[in-house]
Amino acid sequence: MSGKRFPQGSGPTQRQLRVGELIRRKLSDVLNRAEVHDPDLNRHSITVGEVRVSPDLKVATAYVLPLGGGDRDGALLALRRNRGELRHLVARGMALKFAPELRFAIDETFDRLDDARRLFADETVRRDVAARDDDDADPLDQA
Repeated sequence: MSGKRFPQGSGPTQRQLRVGELIRRKLSDVLNRAEVHDPDLNRHSITVGEVRVSPDLKVATAYVLPLGGGDRDGALLALRRNRGELRHLVARGMALKFAPELRFAIDETFDRLDDARRLFADETVRRDVAARDDDDADPLDQA
């Protein structure tokens, strides 16, 4: 048997992906229904973009973003303050041996998409991409 406890592949296992998606759905439902008894948390409309689970399934990091991107710090503080109750509510309907510890981080995906759009809209980049496309054209078509 291998001396390594967890596989060192290029990405998460199928089980990690399935459990992460299950946690994401449950967490989204709990936040959508405002089941947590905290008015600070319930005043935020929070999107759960992704949940990444550790290889041993004991730690789940939820990447969240308040609707519209406003008051990120307040939403993150409210989630972290209520993580015990959220853990209990999320684990209630799941058939796992352990309820994973929930950690929360801001989802930066939308910011990176905006940066990429801004980059591709830059005239210099558009000119370079067009020049590269011309270089990659089939030489038989030019004859």
